[in-house]
Amino acid sequence: MSWIKEGELTIIERFCANVIKAGPMPKHVAFIMDGNRRYAQKCHVKRQQGHSEGFDKLAQTLRWCLNLDIREVTVYAFSIENFKRSKEEVDGLMELARQKFSRLLEEQENLKKHGVRIRVLGDLPLLPLDIQELIAQAVLATRNYNNDVSESLLDKCLYTNNSPNPDLLIRTSGEVRLSDFLLWQTSHSCLVFQSVLWPEYSFWNLCEAILRFQMNHSALQKARDLHMEEGKRQQLESDQAYVTNKLQQEGSASHGDSQHRRTLLQKYTALREERIQSFLQALEHKRVDFLERLCTVSA
Repeated sequence: MSWIKEGELTIIERFCANVIKAGPMPKHVAFIMDGNRRYAQKCHVKRQQGHSEGFDKLAQTLRWCLNLDIREVTVYAFSIENFKRSKEEVDGLMELARQKFSRLLEEQENLKKHGVRIRVLGDLPLLPLDIQELIAQAVLATRNYNNDVSESLLDKCLYTNNSPNPDLLIRTSGEVRLSDFLLWQTSHSCLVFQSVLWPEYSFWNLCEAILRFQMNHSALQKARDLHMEEGKRQQLESDQAYVTNKLQQEGSASHGDSQHRRTLLQKYTALREERIQSFLQALEHKRVDFLERLCTVSA
């Protein structure tokens, strides 16, 4: 049997899903799956059992997301802080994660039929040194090209660059904090904090979170659009400032040659874009090379 449970929703769940899907739906949902240990304590079972049921709840939640046409899910499974727990618990959790995700990866070919892809994300400090050096070299190079580094470029340097930012971030267990999870990517996401412990998460909890997203969708979209427009405006002003400085160096600023200004602006913008694309291609090459080496070692 598939780890992502087969079968349809119940009749009432299917009805409610169709009602919810009539409104704006999140394309990408992120979960902070919190509360496994408290669930184990509540049910008087071992912590390992709580973590195991948490992983099973993830599989069930992925099925709900498929039925709701949510095609991208990112989950917070383990943090650096979690390494402070007992060695027995950490080792058990790592082994459990290895077993569960190995099984999920084995099912990936079948999952692809539903548009599901699996990817593991890490923090920047865990990047291989050659990729860190490449980014550092690019930053140093901006001493001569101050306009090259922008928020948009930093977005493209992240492992999440091929995904839309989460529309909705959900944290369970009643904790009201993000714990450094996707801080950059969730600046314009709907944040929903629910008191339910993760292993007890239900289809109705997910529906509630989506309804909150829908209630705030217009405001969130407006904020995203304004942020994007502001980024474009700042980039244009920065490019125009460069051109003005260049014309002053040429002694042409006082002539007010608008055609020359436009030509110089277009040339500068094209060269900047060429430099950025060259850097991103080199970064992607490093990433692919790193993943190939990682797969070789794992094999």
